[in-house]
Amino acid sequence: MGVLDIFSKNREEKLDKGLSKTRTSFISKLSRAVAGKSTVDSMVLDDLEEVLISSDVGVATTIKIIERIEERVSRDKYLGTEELNRILKEEVTALLKESSAGDFSSITGKDTGMPYVIMVVGVNGVGKTTTIGKLAHKFKSAGKKVVLGAADTFRAAAVDQLTIWSERAGVPLVNQGMGADPASVAYETLEYAINNKTDIVIIDTAGRLHNKVNLMNELGKVKRVMKKIIPDAPQEVLLILDGSTGQNAFEQARQFTSVTEVNALAITKLDGTAKGGVVIGVSDQMSIPVKYIGVGEGIDDLQLFDREAFVETLFQS
Repeated sequence: MGVLDIFSKNREEKLDKGLSKTRTSFISKLSRAVAGKSTVDSMVLDDLEEVLISSDVGVATTIKIIERIEERVSRDKYLGTEELNRILKEEVTALLKESSAGDFSSITGKDTGMPYVIMVVGVNGVGKTTTIGKLAHKFKSAGKKVVLGAADTFRAAAVDQLTIWSERAGVPLVNQGMGADPASVAYETLEYAINNKTDIVIIDTAGRLHNKVNLMNELGKVKRVMKKIIPDAPQEVLLILDGSTGQNAFEQARQFTSVTEVNALAITKLDGTAKGGVVIGVSDQMSIPVKYIGVGEGIDDLQLFDREAFVETLFQS
């Protein structure tokens, strides 16, 4: 077995372990829904609807899945319950937005020699700082030069935590301390990145300000300042969501997508919850690809999201 095969196997094992609670809950509910049934009828579909909603897929996405299965039942006239898993897998995979990233080494800026800038947003407590640290580690392990920017200057804990993670990941941190102007921190971080020929810049931002307007203004200011140095920055606005919060993640996603142009999602803490179905609903309802998922507490337990591997693992009995 080659190095790449070992890496792939470890990744699959971590995904399998990280989704174990969600899979166990989902498969057991699905099994009960079709128990004693030979065909997919209205009763099976009603039960399936309940399974999906109780698995935190979300009402709107659940209705969409049920309607697509109803169309197939109507078209094929006869559909056996043994085929339901296969059809569900196909429909769920089709709903998940495709992420363009193949691996951490392939994520880079355009052919301009400029860094790839990730601006990280999300409410406090979702695992934002931890995810940034894990991202830094992953990029560095893939051979990238990385720098972090501590632009969440409204909480002393945020700066302190990011300092710890920068040391743990072995990457530099630009830090002006608590109370500094976040846009100034972002500007200095990008200057550092250009001067040091850095590949990846990850900018932390405030999880919450006094109100939505303040948050919108602050994030907008940070983005405008960065564009003065790198016109297409930030190439990625990454929203961190806590998978264990289930339906609350939908509301967080709506709030942040209303104040800034989020184009990637990271779903954390999937290993500690049976609510992993939220990955499907949030990606579908927000029309934003899930790019990263957290499947454990270790520094290596952050993965680039592979929708086919995710669905295959979810339906694995």
